[in-house]
Amino acid sequence: MNFHTQRSFRLLLNVLLAAGLASLSAVAQNPPVPNAQLASKELNARVDALIKKMTLDEKIGQLVQYAAGYATGPNASNLKYDELVTHGQVGSMLNVVGVEATNHYQHLAMEKSRLHIPILFGQDVIHGHRTTFPVPLAIAASWDPAAAELVARTGATEARADGVAWVFSPMVDIARDPRWGRIVESSGEDPFLGSALARAWVKGYQQDDLSKPDSAAVSVKHFVGYGAAIAGRDYNGVDMGELTLRQVYLPPFHAAVDAGAATLMSSFNSLNGIPASANRFTLTQILRTEWGFDGFVVSDWGAVAELMNHSIGDGPTVARKALEAGVDMDMEGNLYGTVIADQVRAGKIPESVVDEAARRVLLVKFALGLFDHPYTPESAPYDETPERRTAARKVADETMVLLKNDPVEGMGTLLPMAAKGRKVALIGPLADNQRELLGAWAVTGDPKYVVTLRSALQERLGARLLYAPGCELLSGEDANVLKHVNFLGPMETGVREPIADDNKTIAEAVEVAKKADVAILALGEPTNWMEGEASSRATLGFTGAQEQLLEAVVATGKPVILVVLAGRPLELKWAAGHVSAIVEAWSPGVEAGHAVADVLFGDVNPSGKLPSSFPRAVGQEPLYYAQLPTGRPAHGDLSRMPADSLEKFMSRYVDEENSALFPFGWGLSYTRFAYSQPTISRGEVPVGEILGSRNGPVAKVGVDVKNTGSVAGTEVVQMYIRNTAASVEQPVRELKGFARVTLAPGESKHVEFPLGFDELNFYNVEMQRTVEPTTFKIWVGGSSLATAETALVVE
Repeated sequence: MNFHTQRSFRLLLNVLLAAGLASLSAVAQNPPVPNAQLASKELNARVDALIKKMTLDEKIGQLVQYAAGYATGPNASNLKYDELVTHGQVGSMLNVVGVEATNHYQHLAMEKSRLHIPILFGQDVIHGHRTTFPVPLAIAASWDPAAAELVARTGATEARADGVAWVFSPMVDIARDPRWGRIVESSGEDPFLGSALARAWVKGYQQDDLSKPDSAAVSVKHFVGYGAAIAGRDYNGVDMGELTLRQVYLPPFHAAVDAGAATLMSSFNSLNGIPASANRFTLTQILRTEWGFDGFVVSDWGAVAELMNHSIGDGPTVARKALEAGVDMDMEGNLYGTVIADQVRAGKIPESVVDEAARRVLLVKFALGLFDHPYTPESAPYDETPERRTAARKVADETMVLLKNDPVEGMGTLLPMAAKGRKVALIGPLADNQRELLGAWAVTGDPKYVVTLRSALQERLGARLLYAPGCELLSGEDANVLKHVNFLGPMETGVREPIADDNKTIAEAVEVAKKADVAILALGEPTNWMEGEASSRATLGFTGAQEQLLEAVVATGKPVILVVLAGRPLELKWAAGHVSAIVEAWSPGVEAGHAVADVLFGDVNPSGKLPSSFPRAVGQEPLYYAQLPTGRPAHGDLSRMPADSLEKFMSRYVDEENSALFPFGWGLSYTRFAYSQPTISRGEVPVGEILGSRNGPVAKVGVDVKNTGSVAGTEVVQMYIRNTAASVEQPVRELKGFARVTLAPGESKHVEFPLGFDELNFYNVEMQRTVEPTTFKIWVGGSSLATAETALVVE
């Protein structure tokens, strides 16, 4: 019995043990149906009828994708795309955008190919298509699934108007190491928050109906484990146990599939020695057998061909391994179209494998309505609208996180700022940089639409605003290194050559600060050089001479407000110790300046909470709140240790604290919120009741939240649990509920969170989701540091 057969048998045994023999036949006959549209008998009948008419080469053509537009990696060259489309040898094209370009190829496919099968056009739509919203990590900081849904809904509408029916979004990788540049595309470190947002992204793009003319099929990426790249280095290998895979990294993908995701994208990395794009266990056993996924899987750019670099075979071998593992479409690998047919004819690959992959691709095309409506209607060129600007500003407002707002002697807190009277110095290389404020991977976004901090503050302050850039984003040494990795793609870098003398411009900025009553510093990192794909960093500080600039302005003695503009958690330890007010503004998109000004002046009370922990030092990474316990906790119950035990012999750093500088869930407000002691509707519940009631709560946790301040505010109420006696070690805390609650001054609201199988289960050593007799500690509060506590006993 081989490994996969053993695993299948074990999974079957687990079903028998958990559900009983009587329900086994129901499980076998009624697998999950995540997307009812893809399960449609009518659509499947149309696909089956078409498959019977297709030659082997035409079926393989549906599994091929080429980039006829710009390239974001090594790509096949000297290809005659018109000829390939005419002969049915291309199923999809990416990076072809716009009515004219997409309709050109679509006419060839529909009018000159033998079977008139439409092309599926795909594009990276990461945080908006034409209207650029904040980056996904910032959207996660809103803790508002409705915001993610709005961004996706807008992006889909604009993409379809450009002929793009397939978006390579959302990225739902759990990211716990900000050295990895693609954390900017993620929802952060937590699977519960990530799952909630994954469902919202899918719903926004697909609207539960792919046939709508303004819906776009998603490609949920990257399957799987990509965010756990060793040392945070992009494309690197991943090594993790199956428990961690199932309990941390798979849940957001499962949530997206359950929400009806039409396609997934396989990842570049290897997973425990098996490349993810040739991994039958994840792509077939988990994705299709366990989850019932009916859509298709596309590789990431060139990932099939790159399997040769993973040393698992030559070109024909790796193409066969990828296809048989469950990768249905080869994105720019140039292998499926060149080596699969010969292997089928030689009997090395059953033709049924090709048939199944082709039918999955065709099913999504039928569901999108491309066979009936293949062409994109002519429309006016894109222009921003007040409605979309308002939406972008509203989302950006929600993403701002107030990290610190300590009182200054004689002034009180610096934020919100007084609207009148004071002179304000705006300093920093990101204060007036449209391209950088747009954010990483804004593929079709246009910097000309971006409102900068300088322009927004000028609107409010007029002559009372003083400005100095202070320094460039990169020093000369930075730029010399990064010239070797510059991406000359559709997005301009936004980074100029370094200025000759940072010391001179810093000195000029210091003089400007001295003339003002308060200084705002807009600092961060270059978004297109140091964020996103292939943008891993070994350090997490401000780039160039920005730290020197910050320290010089602070040394003037003027009150300083720091606005951090970046797509990852940065190391802010010095700033946190010397700056009174810090706002994490991320990369806010087209309404950047207005959104930052809204928060600075108190028009908007900040409500964002961190989706990722901020380190004290880069050496703490990967850093996240849901750590597994250790036998020697640094701040544990020392009374249980031997009398002669020393604090040194604990799980700790000798030169730094273990804790985050700003932890997961952290975010301040201009008002104050008070929490009552949480209560639970039932303190004891039989384990059998939880196991037998998987579709609803068995208890509810309630808490009263009151606004005790003088202004209205929105609090993100968070519930965390800890399983104290599981058969498999569980994290010291796990997020299991959250709610955004808006309160007027003095107002109270009662908030309830359900507790049931979904919140209380974990994977045991048999990889079975279960609940066991135990005691759960439960905390409710405004961050992962919540202290108000109750408990649930499971008997």
